[in-house]
Amino acid sequence: MPRLFTAIEIPAQVGTTLSMLRGGLTGARWIDPENYHLTLRFVGDVDDVLAREVMYMLGQVRRRAFDLALDGLDQFGGHKPRSVFAAVKSSPALMELRAEQERIMQRLGLSPDRTYKPHVTLARLRDASSRQVADYLATRGYYRSPAFHVPRFVLFSSRDSVGGGPYLVEAAYPLS
Repeated sequence: MPRLFTAIEIPAQVGTTLSMLRGGLTGARWIDPENYHLTLRFVGDVDDVLAREVMYMLGQVRRRAFDLALDGLDQFGGHKPRSVFAAVKSSPALMELRAEQERIMQRLGLSPDRTYKPHVTLARLRDASSRQVADYLATRGYYRSPAFHVPRFVLFSSRDSVGGGPYLVEAAYPLS
């Protein structure tokens, strides 16, 4: 089984507005809009038995649908920027869904996930200076999306590559 992770899909209309932020940053490898997502929990490379257990346990999640919005742009990496992303406006419903998935994964024997900061990656960076990234964020960091409805979360798989897709929906889990 390929590498797995759970995520929230970004609606096409929000993806379109995010894609308009592309460009103007040397060394950026921009994520294709159809691959925008908000990762909830990285599962990793697992065998078929564990993958089936993960799929079954995620099917037991009972949460209500909720609304989200993106709120500003930022970067990971500090003085050596690695990526540019759209931040997610604070959402208790999102954090509860994420925490439940974290508990499930740990019960299945997976190691605890790293510190969680909800975001949508827009670009992975190579050789971009912190000054270039600061200038980019100064001109585009104001970005705010309209609120969008989250009716489900998905289990994605990705093929071993340099990141950024393509991603395949292995299973979808509706939120009530």
